[in-house]
Amino acid sequence: MERIYNFSAGPAVLPREVLEQARDEMVDWHGCGMSVMEMSHRGKEYMSIQAEAEADLRELMGIPANYKVLFLQGGASSQFAMVPMNLLRGKSSADYLNTGEWSKKAIKEAKKFGAVNVVATSDDKNFSYAPTQDAWKLDPNAAYVHYTPNETIGGVEIFWTPETGAVPLVADMSSNILSRSIDVSKFGVIYAGAQKNIGPAGVTVVIVREDLIGQVVAGTPTMMDYKTHADNESMYNTPPTYGIYIAGLVFKLLKAKGGLTAMEKTNIAKANLLYDTLDSTGFYNSPVARENRSRMNIPFTLKDASLDEEFIKGAKARGLVQLKGHRSVGGMRASIYNAMPIEGVQKLVEFMKEYEAKHG
Repeated sequence: MERIYNFSAGPAVLPREVLEQARDEMVDWHGCGMSVMEMSHRGKEYMSIQAEAEADLRELMGIPANYKVLFLQGGASSQFAMVPMNLLRGKSSADYLNTGEWSKKAIKEAKKFGAVNVVATSDDKNFSYAPTQDAWKLDPNAAYVHYTPNETIGGVEIFWTPETGAVPLVADMSSNILSRSIDVSKFGVIYAGAQKNIGPAGVTVVIVREDLIGQVVAGTPTMMDYKTHADNESMYNTPPTYGIYIAGLVFKLLKAKGGLTAMEKTNIAKANLLYDTLDSTGFYNSPVARENRSRMNIPFTLKDASLDEEFIKGAKARGLVQLKGHRSVGGMRASIYNAMPIEGVQKLVEFMKEYEAKHG
């Protein structure tokens, strides 16, 4: 069966090589006589899988030794609460940048634990850009500064790392982690749901600096304390074992393909191909400021919204699926994460040009 090109925002496309290896190892992993899904998480077979996954992720991202890597559950949404629970550390407020729907969700949750200072917002232009840091009103006494470097729904990405001095920087990298190199040492906490660039839904990766662990808000549940998971190497309870196994295969594949530097070059090429098409015509429109155009999630509209449904149907007939924009935004959205091959973007561009020739 020929595979389609899946432009879903998440759960998203996975590398074919990973799926094929998982298929081959499904019943019998490395001759042990059982599937990874059947393994005890405390058995030597599974523990070796998780240890390798962590080591490969550390190598890919250049994670310093004084950071813990946690494989958790609950999605990035659980981190909206876990971050203030773990990082307020006796302070009463935190700084948040508001650049879209996921920022708003994080802000709403953080308000349950303390005061939130919104340092800047782009709601004045329907979240179509990200405020530069000279517009931020940072509080030097804040417990931490939180931002979302890539807004999946709005397609707004921040390509620079904020400077926050001694105040820990926290980033929700769910939709752009592993898409390019970053300096992890500039962050206090990085967290990400797996279902975009890492693996299947069900795994949440948290990278946290060790000095930020162990000072939770009073009454924090045991499972919401980073120290619980750091002290138990992500095995306080049964971790999402199969999802971590798949993530580990993805990490190995990224290493084999040249790491994040090579991945960034590919992602730039894919994004440029699609944005160049959008910019070459009045039939399509990109609503995002050029300097903040996401490489991962590319929303666009047609000049006539009445043509949307036929566009989606025509694309599906070509094997191009999940292009409908988020219900809160409308239009179209092409999510072109790491695992989307450039051939998929080329096929989409071909269809877009043909559709414009027919309806333009």
